[in-house]
Amino acid sequence: LVDRYRQVAHDPKPVTGVKGSARPLQTPGTYWEYNDVRINQLSLALLHLFGRPLPQVFREHLLDPLGCSPDIDWVGYDQSWVDLPARDGRAAQRVQSVPGGSHWGGGVAISSFDQARLGQLMLDRGAVRRNGSLQQLIPSSWIDRMGQPGVLAPFYGMLTWLNPGCAHFPGASERSVFMVGAGGNYVWVEPEHDAVIVVRWIDSAHLPGFLRRVTQGLQAVSG
Repeated sequence: LVDRYRQVAHDPKPVTGVKGSARPLQTPGTYWEYNDVRINQLSLALLHLFGRPLPQVFREHLLDPLGCSPDIDWVGYDQSWVDLPARDGRAAQRVQSVPGGSHWGGGVAISSFDQARLGQLMLDRGAVRRNGSLQQLIPSSWIDRMGQPGVLAPFYGMLTWLNPGCAHFPGASERSVFMVGAGGNYVWVEPEHDAVIVVRWIDSAHLPGFLRRVTQGLQAVSG
């Protein structure tokens, strides 16, 4: 129940109930709600899929190839330990299932520079240049799918916020893609100007003004 009827700053749907209260379960594919419990469930599913701690997978396949800081931390909760069976030559192990969101003391601790590196990976459609050659870390088709609007929530993609009609994030282009975190943390991927912008701890009420000013600056630079 903890995240039912949750309302976040960029969700345009009206509030229809009290957060954390019971509501009738809906048929899959007929209802959309921003919900961190489900993203934590996804994280647990990925842990079982890989059969390895997700921070190791994240570091090996994304962070190190991108040149991210070794100081990035991704931690779970005291009660989120999982027993994984022996697999692929690895012994059975007890590992922490890390949350998909950052709440209640768990989640990812990351610098704005490393957030920008992840945003640049999206801008470059999953590719990074290393040692003079281009390496595809994530299939470009997957990056494209992340930016496709959902049927029930056209302002939301695959864990990304979108800007259809430039109405959801006024000041940014319609092609913009946002990664949004609690506390006013934004990674703004702006293909129109080949730019990635990170802003942290901004009041969402002031975000449109910030977006407009940055866009004006980018337009001035591009001539």
